Amino acid sequence: MAEQTSTERLPEFKLDGRVIVVSGGARGLGLTQAEALLEAGAIVHAIDLLTTPSDDFSRVAARATELGTSITYHRVDVRDNAVLNATISSLGPIHGLIAAAGIQQETSALDYTPQDVNRMLEVNVTGVFMTAQAVAKAMIQHRTAKGGSICLIASMSATIANKGLICPAYNASKAGVKQLAKNLASEWGQYGIRVNSLSPGYIVTAMVEDLFIKFPERQTDWATQNMLGRLSSPKEFRGAAVFLMSAASSFMTGSDLIIDGGHSAW
Repeated sequence: MAEQTSTERLPEFKLDGRVIVVSGGARGLGLTQAEALLEAGAIVHAIDLLTTPSDDFSRVAARATELGTSITYHRVDVRDNAVLNATISSLGPIHGLIAAAGIQQETSALDYTPQDVNRMLEVNVTGVFMTAQAVAKAMIQHRTAKGGSICLIASMSATIANKGLICPAYNASKAGVKQLAKNLASEWGQYGIRVNSLSPGYIVTAMVEDLFIKFPERQTDWATQNMLGRLSSPKEFRGAAVFLMSAASSFMTGSDLIIDGGHSAW
């Protein structure tokens, strides 16, 4: 029997009514991806450590209203597992997660303290793990797991050592995130939950722009290190967010999607 065709254009990318959590969603890449999810029809819950989200959050919230959906901000430290689980469990059925919460610290390997390493791993690995766990439990509890999708934000630094950027603990943490996604995918596939990681290259966010003031040479040097000869902007990861959260990626799990301008392909 032939499959029925539809006049609707690319319906597999639609997220109408799907509830998606975005950690690190108060600003930067997380907020940009959250806006893309809203435009695809999703209901978004952003969690972040900031007392109040960035100024751009109010614009995105107004945009959500125009689109007939919503974005809600929840102040949560992903290291506080009790608050994290209480927040996630209060949201009801959840269909997706983009785990973008993370921190960076540029310190020589000879100068790193155990406390700094532990903090990096607590946020970037344990926090990501526990956020994914809380969302997976909610998916299974509310039986939304079928077609549920989780995306962990890793980095090209999970694969390479950044030339001219001294961040050994960060790179190790992102390698952990990439490997974590594969293992969660192997365990949770039985519930219909897909788990993938996204590995961006250098992104020009507000924090990176501040870094360029201190190290102006990096703006030029970093751009020469990939095949396109330029740096990326957060908006260039909008499509990846919608793809990974939607039925468009329905047979994709345990994979790492590298979007780095070819940096790690040299």
